[in-house]
Amino acid sequence: MSALVILNPHAGGGRAGRLWHRIEPLLWEVLGDPVIAITQRPAEVAAHLDDAMRLGFDRVITIGGDGTNHVIINALAALAEQGTAMPLPVLGILPIGTGRDWARALGIPLKPEQAVQWLAEAQPQPVDVGRLACEGSTTHFLNIASSGISGEIAANVNAIQHRRPWTFFSQTVQALLHYQPRPMRVLLDGELWYEGRSFVVVVANGRYFGHGMLVAPEASIDDGLFDVVLVEGMHRLAALQALPTIYNGTHLLRDDVHHARAADVRIESATGPLDLELDGEYDRCNTLRFSVVSGLVQMLRR
Repeated sequence: MSALVILNPHAGGGRAGRLWHRIEPLLWEVLGDPVIAITQRPAEVAAHLDDAMRLGFDRVITIGGDGTNHVIINALAALAEQGTAMPLPVLGILPIGTGRDWARALGIPLKPEQAVQWLAEAQPQPVDVGRLACEGSTTHFLNIASSGISGEIAANVNAIQHRRPWTFFSQTVQALLHYQPRPMRVLLDGELWYEGRSFVVVVANGRYFGHGMLVAPEASIDDGLFDVVLVEGMHRLAALQALPTIYNGTHLLRDDVHHARAADVRIESATGPLDLELDGEYDRCNTLRFSVVSGLVQMLRR
């Protein structure tokens, strides 16, 4: 086994860099003789992946947050869909960022030392990847994409340099105090599913987003389907009262929350671009088309 370890020391507000001296000896112990690549910007991740393939590494381990994962999953997806002649390396993730929601979906321990041991015992298994087609461009996501208030929250959170465990919750509350639910049409596998005002539409491969919100408790990362969760427009006070239920998954019991499964999701807006987030990254688009790419990449899982 040969492994390239990609470290983003700035992840988690610099937490990854501070923890590196504790986990580096453990990585050498479990990975044998890894090569360490330090990134200063997410854009450097794709170049390191190219180097890993050229040099014959069979595993790439990322140490960082959602931004690092988003870049490398897009790089891996692009290579897989191009049909590269070289085998793609297996991806392993050591979560050190602020949200760590993909780690929760996989059951990776949040303590770094335990996460290293978890990776040592994990085995390569295929996972689904989401693809978003948005006005001529294509982007992939690993965990969750969503449209509506979550896009505004993601933009606000990303503008905060030093995030704390409560940052996502506080930004969610602030957004709920002024956000106006948008009219939209949602089609699942070509059939109209919902039309009206909505706070958010979540297209989930994993189960968690927003630092521990169990938004899609029944989602599976290898079933070839998205779990789609839609929250209708409602009075702000009702939305604030309902917010705690998203942390334990009981929001799905509400009459104003809809849940379904689909391999293809289309969200349309007649009132201008919709805010959206993909694995915590912000974007805007008028018409969103999500599709599942089953088993696109191999990841270390247990």
